Amino acid sequence: MTWESLDWEVLDRLRETFLTDERKAGPYWHTITDLECYDFTYGERIGWKWDAVLRELRLRGWLPPAGASVLDWGCGSGIAGRRVVDFFGADPFSRLLLHDHSNLALDYAGHRAQQAFPDLMVERAGPRFLRSDEPIGLLVVSHVLNELDENGHAELRALTARASAVLWVEPGTHEVSRDLVGWRESARAAGFNVVAPCTHAAPCGLLAPGNERHWCHFFAAPPPGVHADSGWVKFGQRAGIDLRALPYSFLVLDRPSPRLRPTSRRAETEAGEDSLGRILGAPRLYKGYAKIFGCDADGVRELMLQKRDDPAAFKSLTRESDPGIYRWSVEGDRIKSIQPAP
Repeated sequence: MTWESLDWEVLDRLRETFLTDERKAGPYWHTITDLECYDFTYGERIGWKWDAVLRELRLRGWLPPAGASVLDWGCGSGIAGRRVVDFFGADPFSRLLLHDHSNLALDYAGHRAQQAFPDLMVERAGPRFLRSDEPIGLLVVSHVLNELDENGHAELRALTARASAVLWVEPGTHEVSRDLVGWRESARAAGFNVVAPCTHAAPCGLLAPGNERHWCHFFAAPPPGVHADSGWVKFGQRAGIDLRALPYSFLVLDRPSPRLRPTSRRAETEAGEDSLGRILGAPRLYKGYAKIFGCDADGVRELMLQKRDDPAAFKSLTRESDPGIYRWSVEGDRIKSIQPAP
């Protein structure tokens, strides 16, 4: 697929589907061309979000369970599963399982995965597997919450309970992000470690009274050169998409295991005077100071950093590649010291 061979009318139809409740009515892929066009554009943008999440996991020193089977549930074009396997390499995984309600999507995702990873077993996850108790090494979930009905939620909860680890990326909207917080709390109660985006294992501070209008979201930076690429510029204009903004929410879970993380983030935070926290959304920069919505084990709240208190840290807030994880000391609502972490 290239910009020259792209069917723009297919993208227009898909966009209308995504913006209405038609996306919940059943498979919206009519032809393989639909999936090719989607994967080249909308899917690639989702891939950039996954790139940001996976880079953060590398910074945290996180690895998937050894020998894990990967289930890409609701795979669509398969962009999420391919990004995950490509990032960690195919060797740590025993097989890649694909699930989608569309047979066209399964055909396309399976073909692309087999092309990319010829030595990895790629299979469809059939009804027998989905209803079984067979363990799932790594459950990959991407952009599904706004399409699930009651049965879909129940199936996903059952699969999560069978997983050793979960990588989950969603749009960075208020509604979906708040929904994902609910999944976080359920998983935490069920004994999962909350690996990311959190820097602590405490209850989510967004659930505290008064924080209803806030949500946990971040912004992924597109690859260099996208803004100067005529194809992407045309796509952004036609789809009504801001190429600079890639808002996303995500959740990474795993089972307690010394091999995966010898020292927990919670233990590190308690060992020092400073809190380990992160910025939700994007910093708001003003002349001489910045305001951020910060999250740490003490909750979520608006904080202010004076430029004169730490000029270097103030400047770092403008870096798009910064995952926004810091060690900070706070007095009231003012950050007194701040250092990037890890």
